[in-house]
Amino acid sequence: MSDAAAAVLADRLEVAELFAHVANLLDEARYDDAHRVYHADVVVSGPRGELRGLDAVTTLLKESHVEGVHTQHVHGDVLVRVDGDRAEATANQLVYFNREGEPPHRTSGLRVAGTAVRTPEGWRFSEMRISIAWTHDA
Repeated sequence: MSDAAAAVLADRLEVAELFAHVANLLDEARYDDAHRVYHADVVVSGPRGELRGLDAVTTLLKESHVEGVHTQHVHGDVLVRVDGDRAEATANQLVYFNREGEPPHRTSGLRVAGTAVRTPEGWRFSEMRISIAWTHDA
């Protein structure tokens, strides 16, 4: 494998791992670590509208947290296309909502798509688009 091909493969892996880092951040309620996955000027659009900037995203995450409710975010079908210092990435996401020791009381299927940019600290999502495919309440 050429050095160039290895570099693109390493970039694709790092961008794909951003989805896992987002999931861990959400599931562990580490909202102040959002800067580790999102660019300072991130734009997030989804069912609740559009947010601009890391502070707005962090604030919404904190305000949306429901005490006693845990989540588990699982990503699959991750695709990443790298073009220099930018990458487009998509994934399917399953989200399980539960209370301690109980089975999920809600599940959702989402489609997430984002643009990632290379920064001095590593790859970060600069844009994230979230659409809900389905939701099921038990």
